[in-house]
Amino acid sequence: MRDQTLFILVAMAVLATAAVLMTGLGGFARGGEFNRRNGNRLMRWRIIAQAVSIVLILAFIALRGH
Repeated sequence: MRDQTLFILVAMAVLATAAVLMTGLGGFARGGEFNRRNGNRLMRWRIIAQAVSIVLILAFIALRGH
């Protein structure tokens, strides 16, 4: 049961990372005011979400290995 819960958390973290990345890339491609206001902030959030995803993936691998 713990593995399934952790897997769901991993999937949600990866999807959140992808959503932030796509929003940031879309704003960058369009340019304009949205990109000037939010571009750096979105990329910082992507780094945070990516770090959380990596930690959760490593925890999942560690728990599945034992």
